[in-house]
Amino acid sequence: MKLAFSTNAFKKYRLEKSIEIIGNIGYEGVELLCDIPHAYPKNMNERSIQNLKFLVEKSKMKISNLNAFTLYAISDVYHPSWIEHNDNFRNIRVDHTIECIKMAKKLGAKNISTEPGGPIYENNVKLSNGEIKELKKKFFLGIEEVLPFAEKEKIKILIEPEPSLLLENSKDFLEFMKMFGPSDYLKLNFDIGHFYCVGENLEATIYKLADYIEHFHLEDIGEDRVHKHLIPGTGSIDFQSVFKAINEIGYRNFVTIELYPYQDNPKEAAEKSFGYIKKILSDI
Repeated sequence: MKLAFSTNAFKKYRLEKSIEIIGNIGYEGVELLCDIPHAYPKNMNERSIQNLKFLVEKSKMKISNLNAFTLYAISDVYHPSWIEHNDNFRNIRVDHTIECIKMAKKLGAKNISTEPGGPIYENNVKLSNGEIKELKKKFFLGIEEVLPFAEKEKIKILIEPEPSLLLENSKDFLEFMKMFGPSDYLKLNFDIGHFYCVGENLEATIYKLADYIEHFHLEDIGEDRVHKHLIPGTGSIDFQSVFKAINEIGYRNFVTIELYPYQDNPKEAAEKSFGYIKKILSDI
């Protein structure tokens, strides 16, 4: 397994400085935020993309993932989503994903991660089963639209289940995947904290979803299982057991630590996380 850190904790820093800091700590990889103020595709020309690729290589790292989840450049964390009622707004999400796929190809990245549909609550009221079923059809059509671009460029689209969104657990994810034919380019970004928040047994879920896992996000979560990203070792997740399961399924790619709440002290958060997780890995 290889450790990476996401630049979405460094939104108060220039992307170039973020990469430098992450590399100097000792991480083997970096996840790039495909949103403002970092690598938002519409703000990236050919020269800036090649400069970014060179900078990552100069820092002796590889790109673990392109994080195409948020869209603050347009709206917020979740919007535009795959399931907007307004088709023009929804199409922004589709176009953004295609642009991220193309940028991943140019950067030499292997995958991008995206949101699992969008929020399923309106005015704090959860939608009905019938409404959710219709939204899953809309999400399916959106992914079906971008998947040919991913297959052409050989870039994997990784869906990232999250609490309170359309796909929030392993059951939701597996049911959604049944809607598609076989594809090597539609897989899973397994966010350890997210699955913990919805009450799943992490080790069992890793084994259950092993055939789909192409990348991990890692953060700690408190005992209350509320979705708040914490520095590993400060919450209640048993990472020793988690990494044992990851090792046993034969996963040898990147685990990216994602700590976007630590905007005021990202370097400290990255350093503490690196030391804590490296010690666990050395004991496995």
